[in-house]
Amino acid sequence: MTLVAMLKYHGLGNDFLVALDPSGLPGGEELDAGFVRLVCDRRRGFGADGVVVARPPRLGGDVAMELRNADGGRAETSGNGLRCLALALLDGGVLTRRDMTIETDAGRRRCEVGVRVPHGCAEVLVEMGPVTVGAEQPAPSALGSAWRAFAASTGNPHLVLIGPCLDSVDIEEIGRELEPARAGGQNVEAVALRGRSIDLLVWERGAGRTQACGSGSVAAAAVARSVGLVGDRVEVQNPGGPVIVHLHERDHLLEAALEGPACRIGRVELELEGAQR
Repeated sequence: MTLVAMLKYHGLGNDFLVALDPSGLPGGEELDAGFVRLVCDRRRGFGADGVVVARPPRLGGDVAMELRNADGGRAETSGNGLRCLALALLDGGVLTRRDMTIETDAGRRRCEVGVRVPHGCAEVLVEMGPVTVGAEQPAPSALGSAWRAFAASTGNPHLVLIGPCLDSVDIEEIGRELEPARAGGQNVEAVALRGRSIDLLVWERGAGRTQACGSGSVAAAAVARSVGLVGDRVEVQNPGGPVIVHLHERDHLLEAALEGPACRIGRVELELEGAQR
């Protein structure tokens, strides 16, 4: 039997099991999908929305991130996952600089860990890279005629639904229906304007309903900006709490940065039998 240590972090309740040392984990250079499903199971495992593994960099960054959703599928990027990994790298002494570059399947992302706040948390700023917003498409008829729908990409795929109010939105029903509507799946966000901020409900591809989604917050802010509802600085209220999205134009591209907390929950030890390794 082999003991493998992992850490647990969350960003506004969007929680991840983080492995700073991949040695001993099943699957070799890519994590075994069955192992991910087991450890993310909230009744038969430790429970998490996903698993993040720190890998050796290949593109000149400080470290590479392998990201797996709770269903075992590989994901391109995650705003909350990046913040959690950045804080974990600093906590674990893997890196000593607060400013770091993490490679994702969507490209290199610069992260800056801020000053510590209580309860093992820190504010982390992540440069999320370019955001694209597609043409408007028909919204689900069940939502009503006041709703609008837009595909968006933050390096991973999103469908953003904008409407007048979230009170009657069943994001689980809508998410299950719309996640497979794009090849490879997509994240689904329902968004409503509230004052100078926007409220968000999210269904994440491969994880289901979550308390927060960093890339979904960026996609929602970009879509809301594209239709004139918000400006370049947007507070996005996730069920787990708020994040700030900063948007700016550069070289005819819309780019985004995401600012929000990452928090350490604790350390877990996995007991792996020979067949699991």
